[in-house]
Amino acid sequence: MKKEITCIVCPLSCSLEIEIGEDIMVKGNKCEKGRNYALEEFKNPKRTLTTTVRIKNGKYKVVPVKTTSAIPKECIFPLLEKLSEIEITAPVPMGYKVLENTFQLPVDVITTRPMETKENTRKIKETKKST
Repeated sequence: MKKEITCIVCPLSCSLEIEIGEDIMVKGNKCEKGRNYALEEFKNPKRTLTTTVRIKNGKYKVVPVKTTSAIPKECIFPLLEKLSEIEITAPVPMGYKVLENTFQLPVDVITTRPMETKENTRKIKETKKST
């Protein structure tokens, strides 16, 4: 069985061919990172998840969040479902932990921007108008 993927570890974007037999053979990599990426992608693919979470009393209705590191690919949709049930309350700083140790992994879900409250936004606008 053969599988073709593009390496995303470095800017070279090598076209890799993974051949699965008694051993796993990787062809097309120009560095060891590409080989390691191909093996990891075949054996245990992981992704960093970026999405949004609802926020109460915030300037916007949602705040962007991401996982602090990659999680197994099969955990993505269960995590999205879990995050869809969460609503946090403004204000929150950038890096605020929305979830800790996601699926018993050493991975948190954090906000990627601060979110001020609606009241703070109004006060800032009013201050700018009066000056």
